[in-house]
Amino acid sequence: MQITPRPSPNFGPRRDGLTPSLIVLHYTAMPDPTEALERLCAPEHEVSAHYLLHRDGRVFQLVDEDQRAWHAGAGMWRGQDDINSRSVGIEIDNDGASPFSEPQLAQLDRLLPQIMQRWSIPMEGVIGHSDFAPDRKTDPGRRFPWTRLARQDLSIWPNDGEATPDEAAFMRQAAIFGYPTDAGCDAVLDALRQRFRPWATGPLDGRDMGIITDLANRFSVDLPAPIA
Repeated sequence: MQITPRPSPNFGPRRDGLTPSLIVLHYTAMPDPTEALERLCAPEHEVSAHYLLHRDGRVFQLVDEDQRAWHAGAGMWRGQDDINSRSVGIEIDNDGASPFSEPQLAQLDRLLPQIMQRWSIPMEGVIGHSDFAPDRKTDPGRRFPWTRLARQDLSIWPNDGEATPDEAAFMRQAAIFGYPTDAGCDAVLDALRQRFRPWATGPLDGRDMGIITDLANRFSVDLPAPIA
């Protein structure tokens, strides 16, 4: 695949000798991709990502993968913070309300396995911004086709099933899977649904419980689960 260098000054060294163990997917939330690219490269904004996928299929590399881009902000995943030092960030040109384009998704299909192979990142390490910052972020959003990635083993997908709704149990399982439960049940439930049940509404239900139980059982993190 062709990748166009577009260096951003907004980066630094990864801290504490960390290397990428996550890939974080974002949407730009801007209607104009040229403006998004300029913003990610403007020193006064102090934001960046490793890659930007234009809606027409062009791929721009803004920061080298071995460096710490400034895309994640505050948040926690699987008990660990400083997501910037632990991840490769991919911004996808999208306003947050429109379908993602086929050219950019096709490029994502090509780019993800390359990054995963370079850094030995498993499919559960491909996450959205909303996963680790559920109280403040919604990208890559309800329109992002996670099932497309899952069919290629580029991300995870839960097995079908239901369980009795129980908020305390939901939060325990969410912590075991990796969500930062201090965000509260409503935020964690919304993050879960954005990714796995994008158009579901209403209170916690049996399908939500089935999803989080399956994810916690198959992709648990070896950390004590906080009590909700």
